[in-house]
This record gives sequence, C-alpha cells and structure tokens, in this order.
Amino acid sequence: MTDRHTPVWADDPGLRGAPHDPSYGPGEGQGRRVQWPGAQSQDQSWSYEQQQYVHQAHPAAQQGEVTDTGSWRFDGHTSSYTDQLTYDTFAPYDPYATYTATETAPAPAPVSPEPEPERPGYVLPPVQESSWAVDTGRSRLLGRLVLLCVLLIQAGLSLRLRGTAFEDEALYVLAGHYEIGNILHGTPVPGDFEGYFSGYPKLYPVLAAMVDSVAGLAGVRVVSLVFMLGATSLLYGMTRRMFDVRAAIGAAALFSVIQSTVFLGNFATFDAAAIFLLALSAWIVVRTGRAPIVAVVLAAPPAVLAFATKYAAGLYLPTLVVLAVLTAYRHRGVRALARGVLFGGAMGALLGAGYLFAGSLGGISQTTTNRAEGADTAAQLLQHSAQWGGLMFLTAVGGSLAYAIRPHMGEMPWLEQVGPGRFRRIALGVLLTGTALLAPAYQIHLHTEVSLFKHVGFGLLFAGPMAGLGISRLVGPHFRHPQLGIMLYVLTLVFGMVQSQQNYSFPDSREMTAVLRPMVDRKGTYLAEEHEVPAYYLRDVTGYAQWQGTFGMDYTDKKGKRYSGPEAYAAAVKDAKFDVIVLRGTVTPDVDTAVTNALRGNPHYRLAAVTRFTTSKGDGAYRIWVKR
Repeated sequence: MTDRHTPVWADDPGLRGAPHDPSYGPGEGQGRRVQWPGAQSQDQSWSYEQQQYVHQAHPAAQQGEVTDTGSWRFDGHTSSYTDQLTYDTFAPYDPYATYTATETAPAPAPVSPEPEPERPGYVLPPVQESSWAVDTGRSRLLGRLVLLCVLLIQAGLSLRLRGTAFEDEALYVLAGHYEIGNILHGTPVPGDFEGYFSGYPKLYPVLAAMVDSVAGLAGVRVVSLVFMLGATSLLYGMTRRMFDVRAAIGAAALFSVIQSTVFLGNFATFDAAAIFLLALSAWIVVRTGRAPIVAVVLAAPPAVLAFATKYAAGLYLPTLVVLAVLTAYRHRGVRALARGVLFGGAMGALLGAGYLFAGSLGGISQTTTNRAEGADTAAQLLQHSAQWGGLMFLTAVGGSLAYAIRPHMGEMPWLEQVGPGRFRRIALGVLLTGTALLAPAYQIHLHTEVSLFKHVGFGLLFAGPMAGLGISRLVGPHFRHPQLGIMLYVLTLVFGMVQSQQNYSFPDSREMTAVLRPMVDRKGTYLAEEHEVPAYYLRDVTGYAQWQGTFGMDYTDKKGKRYSGPEAYAAAVKDAKFDVIVLRGTVTPDVDTAVTNALRGNPHYRLAAVTRFTTSKGDGAYRIWVKR
C-alpha cells in the first residue's frame, strides 16, 4: 500500500468489487479526468452540508484527478488500485486527503535509431571437407614453404645416387641420337626400336639425346629429377584441391621419399616423364572439377602423351576417367558421367590419331600387353611390392577408411552434415588406393619382377592423396600427435634411402670401357653382355650395329647349319665371329655358360683383361677376350 491518507474503509475489499455507488462521485471511465465533487459540478444528491464541508476543510483542492493508469492522485501521492485497471474509475470521498493539481507527464525523450552493427574484422573462410583446418592464404603460404623443403630433401636423396650408365639408360639415349639423325637427315636407324621399346622412340629418347649432346648423361638424369619434382608438386596441388593443405603436405612428403621416386629422380628412362605426365593429367582433372564440363578435355593430351612415352602408363588411364566423374559428382550429380564420357572420348580420339601417325608399335605387345612370362612366384612379388611401397599403401588404406567413416576430424560438430556423401567417399578411396595394386597384380599375372620396383611408383602416385589424408588423420586435429606423423615419414624415408641405393647399384663400367677403347674400331664385330653400355660410351669410335647382345641371336655356321639361343653363340665363338667378347656372367647365365665353354681351348681368343666392380649384390668382374 501507498502512504496516502485515507480512511480505513476506503480499502475495504467489499467496496472494490461492488457496483459503482453514485455517492462516491460520478465515474467517468478509466484514465479520464474526473471532477471531484465541488462547487460547480456536485451531484444533486449531496447535501448542502457536505458541499460546505469539502470547501471549508480543503479550500485548495477544488477537484481530484485520475491518472493515465487509472489511479487517483492526492496531495502529491498516488493511490493505485489493481481492480481500477479493469473497472470504471471512481473517486471515493476522503475528507482527510489533500488534492494537488495535475502534473503534466514529461515528453518522452526522442529515440535515436540503433547504430548499424559493425562489420566483423575477420570472417571465417569455408572449411575444407575433410579436416578441421581452413585453407587460408597464410596456410597456403606455409604449405608451399614446407613443400619446398620436401622437394629439397627429395632432390638431395636422388642426387646422392651415383653410378655409370645402366643398360636401359644407355640404350634410350643412344637410340635418341639415331632417331635425331633419322628425323633431320634421313639416316637409317640401326635397329627396330619401335618393335621392343617400352615407349615411342621418337619422344623421350629424342629429348634425352638432345640433353645428352649438351650436358651428357648427368644432364639427362637431371631432367628426370625435374620430372619427378614436378610430379611431387602436382600431387601436392591435386591433394590440396581435393582435401586441404595438411593432407597435401603429407601426400607430397611420403611420395617424395619412397624408393621409386628417389630412384627415378636420377634415372634416365621413360618412367620419370610418364609419371609427370600422369600427374599433370590428374591435376587438371581435379582442378577443373567445378569448371564447365568441356574443360576436362585439357587433361586428355598429357594422359595420351604419358601412354605414348611409356606404354605401361596406359594401365592408369581408366583411373583418370573415373576420377573425372568422382571429382565432379558432388557438384553436378549424374551429369558428372558426361564429364567422364567426354574425357574418355577425347583420349580415344587422340590415341587413334597417334596410331595413324606413328603406325604399328610392336613394343606395346612385347613390353606391355604380351610380355614374356617369367618364373617369379606371386609370394615373392607381393613381398617385394610390400617392401617398396607397403608403408605408403597402408597409410592410404587408413586414410580411405577414416574418410569413409567420417569426412571430417570431428572437432567441429556443425560440420558433421556438411561434405560429400558416403558413397562418393568410399568410391574415391577405393579408386585411388586400389590403383596402387594394378602394377603388382599385372606383374603377378606375368610372373615377372622386371621393372616392378619402378612401376610401383605409378600406382602410389594415385594413392598419394589418400595417404596424405591418412597421415593427417594420424596426427590429429590441432597437431595432437605430431610424433606419429614424423615417425611414419622417417620410416618411409629410411626405407626409401636404403632400397633406392640397393636398386641403383650398377656395375662400374668406366674401367671396362677404358680397356676396350683401343681394342675397337668401326670395322669389327663385338659381343658383350649388356652391350648397350659399351655401345653408348664408345659411340664415337663404333656403331650400334657392330655390337651384339646376349639376349638372343640366330646364327648359321660355315657348314650352313642354323642355330638359335645359347647354341648360336657357342657356334659363333667356335667360328671366331667376334673380335672382342665381354662377359660378366650374371645377366644371361645360360648364354654366358655356353660362350665360356666355347672359349675353353679355343685357339682364336685370349683373355686380355679382367676389370672388377662391386654392387649391392656383391663383387663382380668383366672378363674381356680378344681375337688373336
């Protein structure tokens, strides 16, 4: 209650709920000004004595006032009645109250418009679909700096490998010189290079010969290093586009130190160029995933060039076609199938045009599709494949499983429903990780381990994005377990260093070629195991056609009898067909045995020199016989 001075009966609840009594004054309605009974407007029912009493007791209060809320104001005090908010307001007679004049309510202060909210100083960029990390400009810059360190380590690991020319290197570079002569001057090529090369002889061999003319074999190997560094960089860009910077760093780091990458970075053959072209095609496929569908055609030329450079690269063209569909499926749905069809059609058209231009390529059948079967067991091939790429493959499997279960790391719950669907995630993991198994599976089918240590790297290039995602999930959000990622990288690096050194251990041919130089000229005929090596180093004093290898020969003796295989070599040695014979006894043991037996007691030859060398498989020696 307020401190108004009214009789006790004025607060009687019975009065509040009762109908209006005219004796208490006329009720004019809630919130209206009501005149207190006075001299000018008293109700006629009031007596004269009542009117006089009011004027005499309170001469200053001629009228009362009802406020806007329905209460009465008396003597500066306000009396509020809750029931007066719903019923007509009336003023009870209060002879003890002091009445005051109505106070004008102050005008409301002008309301100023609310200020516009300030623009935030930083807006969170869109989060990548596989991790907690955001792909900001700062993270991209740091990623490129880390990539630079990865490339420097890769270059150092490759350049530390040293040795004289391997037989494949010598053959391809030497063939390139003859192909250049054929292109420029029409000089006949001394061999059917198209019939047994594992790539088109007018592509990489020509490039290698051009570099060899300027910088020698070391320069050609540097070109291979550039190709492999480019492949690692493209893998980084492709993985960053698919996932995020952390996954891209992991993919590039692991791929850069596996033995195939380290070995091919200092090996002058078709492989490095083919891997680079496949990486370029895959990068274009991923990069144009949100571009117009026709943009995927840009990936067709490097894919076809990769196949022409090394025919074994054709094993991975279907992977590129399916990748073209999956990278656009999230944004285009079923229309992504048209992208794959367009890409496949463009590659088919280019392959057809290339076939018409180049003609029949027997090397595809002899070196790839119909390669001679060996005697290596499936268990042996699986064991070696696991040794050369097992760690990276298992990391890719882990990344695929983690990606299939959850597209994100789980530290941001609001992203759980954002990202690609489970079907696309599973399909992408199966495609990329499964591609790493193509080369081992095909060579298990052929029962041969020839070049498997190189071909493993082709598949691991495609498994790289999932391996990068695997190492990113292994480390965890906010680099929770960096030691696990470092341990995996170091283990892969150690295995890559050791294995690449073992595979790169070629016989040192410097002493052998130095001994042969005064013994050869452009008139003789020479038999040599791995004849490509002396033919390359002595090309200034001999021709390629003068050298005979030990991989196969047909011979007709002086009596007209025809021989083939090891017997042909034995008959030729007995007839003193060769002016110089060079053997080391490990490449073709059957032929070496036949030739050695034919040299025993042969009056036409003498042992001129023995040059020794050491490889990862042990000590060896070149034995050189000269015709008397």
